Amino acid sequence: MDRTTAPRAEVPRTGNRMLWVLQAVTALGFAGAAVQKLTASEQVMATFQAIGLGSWFRYLLAGLELLGAAALFVPRLAGLAGLAFTGLAVGAVAAQLGTGGSPVPALVLLVTSAVIAWGRRSGTRRLWRALRRPRRPDASR
Repeated sequence: MDRTTAPRAEVPRTGNRMLWVLQAVTALGFAGAAVQKLTASEQVMATFQAIGLGSWFRYLLAGLELLGAAALFVPRLAGLAGLAFTGLAVGAVAAQLGTGGSPVPALVLLVTSAVIAWGRRSGTRRLWRALRRPRRPDASR
């Protein structure tokens, strides 16, 4: 097979490595944010008091951040985690802007999450197709 008919890689090798590094950094960022929520840091408590949501929401977000951080290391889930984190980070930016906090950390995580979601979009499409595929009846029944 010559180069003109060879199938193209989804993400070039260098791009794939860069995405893995970005996924690791983003996972650390969200895991750090989760730890702040779980340890009830002063800044986090002030933000949640200002937006009027109780501790249950803080714990929910911390759990989602930890699950998503782990999912960034699972190849099949990385794109979906990036997409979910993009939405979560939009909410975080809005919360910071609404409470007078600095939105910079949330903006950084928003950008990195969006890049991951975009870079791993073909995997997300494959996952979506696999989930939507009709199940075949079990032949052993």
